[in-house]
Amino acid sequence: MKLNARLQSEQSAAADSPVVFIHGLFGSLDNLSVLARGLKDDRPLLQLDLRNHGLSPRADEMDYQAMAEDVLETLDEAGIDRCSVVGHSMGGKVAMALTALAPERIEQLVVIDMAPVAYPTRHHDAIFAALKAVTAAGITVRSEAAALMRETLEEEGVIQFLLKSFHQGEWRFNVPVLWQCYDRLIGWAPVPAWPHPALFIRGERSPYLADEYRDALLKQFPQARAHVVAGAGHWVHAEKPDAVLRAIRRFFAL
Repeated sequence: MKLNARLQSEQSAAADSPVVFIHGLFGSLDNLSVLARGLKDDRPLLQLDLRNHGLSPRADEMDYQAMAEDVLETLDEAGIDRCSVVGHSMGGKVAMALTALAPERIEQLVVIDMAPVAYPTRHHDAIFAALKAVTAAGITVRSEAAALMRETLEEEGVIQFLLKSFHQGEWRFNVPVLWQCYDRLIGWAPVPAWPHPALFIRGERSPYLADEYRDALLKQFPQARAHVVAGAGHWVHAEKPDAVLRAIRRFFAL
């Protein structure tokens, strides 16, 4: 499946291999734009909407093998043979799955606040409840959607993040399929060891890259290095973009 994509290439960076940005659950290609803007003078950039998100096609199947195949097909369509990949959350798992599908085509891997493990906790049930409530109420205005979502969700930042994908009464992510496939999205099938440079960026206050996952991470990514951003949570790139950009730039320069 070819994905909706945005390719940027500055003349000075056109000869370099691109950086591919992959968003997380309920996101879109705009979610990592703060990082893309910071790197646009260094490398060509490709931002993607994953399947069932943004303006990409919808499908009943939603797992990491299928999503990685979508990314690979989109790279082929764009004529990109090799690239570096930056993925946040679910997008981080898609990026890691790419190292199993096409290991020779990935130069460097940056995973933001996600481990290569199956998580035991469902963190998004309240979000699904809020999304379904908005749909069931037939709401078409963002302010009304926000008011209803506040009855279920406490974090205003999460509500505003979700509303970025609310257009004319419709969610630009496929809520029924995401709900149906959610166990696959928090799950994980370990990938073969990928012996190339990998950077895992963790928000200090986030549970997603806890120390208990270290052994599983290093088994699959033996050259991985970690960078912890103080005072940040799961949306570390939005909360501390300068710190994340510095870490990525240092890593890419190695």
